[in-house]
Amino acid sequence: MGKETLPFSQRLFRALVRALPFDFRINYEGEMEGVFREQQREVEERGGLMGALKLWKETIVGIFTTAPREHWQILTSDFGYAVRMMRKNLGFTIVAVLTLALGIGANTAIFSVVHSVLLRPLPYPQGQQLVFIRQQQKKMGIADMGFSVKEIEDYRAQNRTLSGLVEYHAMSFTLFGHGDPERVRTGVVSANYFDLFGVQPLLGRTFLPDDEKLGAPAVLLLSYEYWKNNFGSDAGIVGKTFEMNDKVHTVVGVLPPVPQYPNENDVYMATSACPFRSNKMHLEDRDMRMMEVFGRLKPGVTVAQASADTSTIAAGLKAAYPKSYPESVGFTSSATPLQEELTKEARPTLLVLLGAAAFVLLIACANVANLTLARMSRRERELAVRSALGAGRSRILRQLLTESFLLAIVGGVLGLILSYGSLELLTDFVGRLTPRAREVHIDAQVLLFTLAAALGTSIVFGTLSALFSRANLTSSLKEGSSGAGSGYRQNRVRSALIVCQIAFSFMLLIGAGLMLRSLFKMQQVDAGIVPQRVLTMRTMFNWTKYTDDEQTKVAVQKLLDRVQSEPGVLSAAISSRYPFEPEMITGGPESVSFSFQIEGRTLEPGQAPPVSTFASVSTDYFKTLGIPLKAGRLLAETDRGKAPDVVVINEAARHQYWPNDVPLGKRVTADGGTHWAIIVGVVGDVREFGLDHPPTAEFYASQGQNPQPSALIVRTVSEPRSMAQILTRAVHEVDAQTAVTHILTLEQARYESMASPRVTASLLGIFAGLALVIATAGIGGIMALIVSQRVREIGIRIALGARPASILQMVLGQGMGLAILGVGIGIAGAIALTGLVKSFLFEVPPTDVLTFSGVGVTLLTAAALASYLPARRAAAVDPNIALRAD
Repeated sequence: MGKETLPFSQRLFRALVRALPFDFRINYEGEMEGVFREQQREVEERGGLMGALKLWKETIVGIFTTAPREHWQILTSDFGYAVRMMRKNLGFTIVAVLTLALGIGANTAIFSVVHSVLLRPLPYPQGQQLVFIRQQQKKMGIADMGFSVKEIEDYRAQNRTLSGLVEYHAMSFTLFGHGDPERVRTGVVSANYFDLFGVQPLLGRTFLPDDEKLGAPAVLLLSYEYWKNNFGSDAGIVGKTFEMNDKVHTVVGVLPPVPQYPNENDVYMATSACPFRSNKMHLEDRDMRMMEVFGRLKPGVTVAQASADTSTIAAGLKAAYPKSYPESVGFTSSATPLQEELTKEARPTLLVLLGAAAFVLLIACANVANLTLARMSRRERELAVRSALGAGRSRILRQLLTESFLLAIVGGVLGLILSYGSLELLTDFVGRLTPRAREVHIDAQVLLFTLAAALGTSIVFGTLSALFSRANLTSSLKEGSSGAGSGYRQNRVRSALIVCQIAFSFMLLIGAGLMLRSLFKMQQVDAGIVPQRVLTMRTMFNWTKYTDDEQTKVAVQKLLDRVQSEPGVLSAAISSRYPFEPEMITGGPESVSFSFQIEGRTLEPGQAPPVSTFASVSTDYFKTLGIPLKAGRLLAETDRGKAPDVVVINEAARHQYWPNDVPLGKRVTADGGTHWAIIVGVVGDVREFGLDHPPTAEFYASQGQNPQPSALIVRTVSEPRSMAQILTRAVHEVDAQTAVTHILTLEQARYESMASPRVTASLLGIFAGLALVIATAGIGGIMALIVSQRVREIGIRIALGARPASILQMVLGQGMGLAILGVGIGIAGAIALTGLVKSFLFEVPPTDVLTFSGVGVTLLTAAALASYLPARRAAAVDPNIALRAD
């Protein structure tokens, strides 16, 4: 017969009762249902709709009033019991909380950076509509060639997909009128630049269209940080005047504390106020490129459509001006989302670090799960008694999950505190990769991530422990059953967790080892210079005082003469840049590259012209830096005035463009043959743009013929930093309006050039170290537990004649077997993941045998040491005591 169908009212009542706790329903559901049926009969006998409605109202109110109270009572009871158990097992609690804190803290810190830099939208209205537009010379390998004024005008007039298009470039100028002359980083922007980004000023106003007209009064906008740090947040700063580039500049506004893209600047000026951007040559010459361009998409327009639009414009320019865009360079144009452009350098590194942190959390979870399982083996009798007294499976599961949740929450809070402490280091590190670093902070989303990590870990190891809590609980009440049946299953699970920890630790250690090996290789690279006892500083002349090359040459010579007259100075040089200069490390060779023509050589159709980097240096530049002469001569004092233009090249240029010849006396031109320069010497290669960057073709011109004084380089007799103040004073004696900034020893500059790989290696090393400690503790703990569970068996073995050495070997073998299996899995995993770290390595293969061998030996040694103490305890078991034990 079919099962009798309950009336709808009873089915509804049972559904409502499910809102009450399970234990409450077990005890009272039958009685409640009986009372409800009796009340329902009475209502039916009296009749009337109002009575039925009143009954249902009272029932629903009663259930939903009782349910929260009962749930809260059970929850507080569970939490109270969990706290008592944590206090009772204080050692377990401390180890578990610290392990989880390290795992959750590492993930919270890295996630806060990933969220701020990669995931959070740009802090501007409709930031997803902002795009970066670039022109490229693909055949020459130039990914961003910049824009000229003429090109910006063309794109503004011809584009069909942008609601606005603005230009930007940064320069350093000297600001007068506020204490000593100060070199300020200046953003030169279109009048509608801040309007396009949707930035409203904190004080005053932004630029107006009239500010961009040639001849308009010069005005300045101050960044929030510059205003706060240099003017003490002076609310009356608007309207004050300063002198810069021989012009009076009036402050018209202060920007709010928002991120500045693409670079942080001290002040901003309109394009008409920049002496370089507004001169006739830049305004009229299509090939004078130095600007970056940003745009805002029209509503409904995609980035792909904008990119196709700019590509069409580029094709039109190539057809209209073939001299400026020859086929040989592969000229094109494209648009990319601004957020993607700002984070492209940081993304790979941050994702690798996030993966490493996730591995640490997984290892921590596995370790705590192992600790919890070990604890469960000691609580089997307690749980069996609770089960025998009527505690259901769900009741025990809830209690165990509550204990796990409390552990995870405490670990999460401690991990959050640890992540706060590491945030400054991470922000400084990320600042080398993206301008979004200043946005890094712990916000609500990061707190939610921390909570989710804590909940996730509690569910993982809480559920795992609960799954085994019911295994053969009845037999746990029987004397002598400890270690049988369920103990074997638990040991298998614990062993599997240990293998996973070893495997994950191996992969993390491989990543850290490869990065450290790479860093070591980088530190051993010969940079091509002698950096010891060399001081460098940026020297920013007031260009309005030196209106032609002859005046600049005189100023350069006066400065060199004055500096070289100082006691303790061995030699000094002026140059347009110097090796390992921070801005050059960031900009790379492209920032100072030019194309040239070799006399007597013609390019085939479609062939890219030769490309080289360029530096203007004084005669003692090579002597001061210790760059050796390989052929010909160095630059001389006679290379000035009406003397023929000369250049010195490096060996990389000779090998690349004259592989079978020493090109002394050969001529090259960079302006289509209007001016020719004679190659008079060949010098050694210098890794100008970082130790990990191979030497590029380099041309050195004379400051006497092509003056570009931007850096002073001095070799000293003693410690160079002790000369910094003396040399600064000497510079100001020659010209009080010359700003001196960025004072560094060359050794400092060399060290700082490795900051990014060094910090990446350090972070991976920290994560790997944590993983190694957690995994080693885990294998030691599991072996100690296994020994304690097998005391009786070991006692029998010894009683039957087994020697202590064989017992020691047996336990060590079991521990080492787990470690070897973990290392084997780790090797396979590390090989599978080598592609993720390959781009970070320098002269080290991703499957480096030395690294894999070293990590394997380290892990196996740690496992052997962790297993040795439990093995010694096993070998020292007294069979008489063991056989009398439970």
